[in-house]
Amino acid sequence: MKFVQLANHLRETLAPIYLIEGEEAYFRDHAVESIRTACALTNPALNDERCEGEGLKGEGLAKLVRSLQTLPFFDRRRLVRVYEFYPAEREWETYFKAYAAAPNPAAVFLIVNSGKKAGAADLRRKQGVTVVDCSRESEETLARWLFGVARRKGLAMDADAAALMVRYCAQDAARLKSETEKLALLLGQGARVSRAHVEEYVARDVEYKIYELTQAASRKNFSAFSEILHDLMQKGMDEYAVLAALVSHYRTLAEVSGMQGTDAQIAKALGVKPYAVQKNRETAARLGRERVLQFYTRLYELACGARSGGYTKSGAVVAAVAKILFG
Repeated sequence: MKFVQLANHLRETLAPIYLIEGEEAYFRDHAVESIRTACALTNPALNDERCEGEGLKGEGLAKLVRSLQTLPFFDRRRLVRVYEFYPAEREWETYFKAYAAAPNPAAVFLIVNSGKKAGAADLRRKQGVTVVDCSRESEETLARWLFGVARRKGLAMDADAAALMVRYCAQDAARLKSETEKLALLLGQGARVSRAHVEEYVARDVEYKIYELTQAASRKNFSAFSEILHDLMQKGMDEYAVLAALVSHYRTLAEVSGMQGTDAQIAKALGVKPYAVQKNRETAARLGRERVLQFYTRLYELACGARSGGYTKSGAVVAAVAKILFG
């Protein structure tokens, strides 16, 4: 199930084994807390055991199984959670297959992983394991989730405001939650969040600001480009940082324009977010690979020249603007 479906699931049942997996840390943490709440522990010091999966071998795995088989003390449930646990197929078969087939009805086993690992067993396919998918959600799904977050904070939210907020926060669920809390404090209970409120109060992710900057450049919109650049400088970015951000952006465009695979595969290879890969691929396709490479080469030269004294940092930024907008 997706993370957003977990609340409804917990209203009906509590599974004996959960795999909470995905790169969205906020969703993982919230899933753990939701299941802990459903366990209704009154003695967590006795019945909530946590351990790290890294390095668990042999006797450590046997001890983990014994812990799962232990009955709770003065509680109806016992919670055992292990973080970043990637057992090999043989280890799962030896230590956990029998337990998963007949789990302790009074225990809840949480495996909390940020992703998959080469050579590890595919826990998603194991019998008895309930999967909670905490991977990054689409803009549409996050916008629907954001409506619920806002409602719980006493706010109503326009659809276009939610969509813009998701983009401003680069699909980061933790930032979306914190920005919603900020809006609740600023606007007060019962307020309706509009697009204008988001534009005024929600801090834009630097990555998104750079994306806006380059979109303005690709449209040859000098006015919008200058306004965004001025805003970045006002928010604390100096000329060197602006140049570095532009170089990084066009390097990524150059890389994604020549790479094959899904957005998720390229994101993993480059160490960026799938959302960024999606948007960068769209931009690279619009500009064309040859032009992207020309921009990247020239911007890199300007950044190096500014650092070595060949240009003043202001002069390098002006030359970069000229190349991007008029080159």
